[in-house]
Amino acid sequence: MSHDSSPATQISAAEALQRLKDGNQKFLRGELHFPSAPQELLVELAKNQQPFAMILGCADSRVPPELIFGAGFGELFVVRVAGNVLSPEVAGSLQYAGVHLHTPLVVILGHEGCGAIKAALDTKFEGSQHHSRIQVLVDSLLPALERLDPGLEGEALVAQAVEVNVRWTMEQILSSPEGRARLEEGHMKMVGAIYELATGRVRFLD
Repeated sequence: MSHDSSPATQISAAEALQRLKDGNQKFLRGELHFPSAPQELLVELAKNQQPFAMILGCADSRVPPELIFGAGFGELFVVRVAGNVLSPEVAGSLQYAGVHLHTPLVVILGHEGCGAIKAALDTKFEGSQHHSRIQVLVDSLLPALERLDPGLEGEALVAQAVEVNVRWTMEQILSSPEGRARLEEGHMKMVGAIYELATGRVRFLD
């Protein structure tokens, strides 16, 4: 990784968010064709990177951020892990993009029907246990699920669990001194979003 800490020429967080929204609309309309990157762009990116947004998303193969947002080489700093879990390693990766790359926007991206969330629900309500490493990941999701509506079940419960997990992750970032400081500076913005598997639409949370 490059460790250039000099401020890069960046768009604002609001402009970055609008680019993501516009890119998702183009994706929905089938207007994206993703040609190969020209050699001159690759040469330039080899020197430095200036992504306009960082995405913490799920490792699910059906949710590729660059495709659903219509982004090209070097435009997104993507961290993907099942259940979009905020581990210390993930937090460090996001902090790198904020501090060294001056990326103005962070998006916590969950998705409908998340398998990791379903596994966590099975553990919470059925006492299910999973393979050792999977269980470690599942256990890290359980604190977010304390806020679930006890009257929900089925797909409605999964949908709410996906959303509360996104919001809980955002709160964990905000509760850290580093995350709070970056956001209070006013140059960085954080938003939550849910990807709809069946439609391809990204729904940004209020």
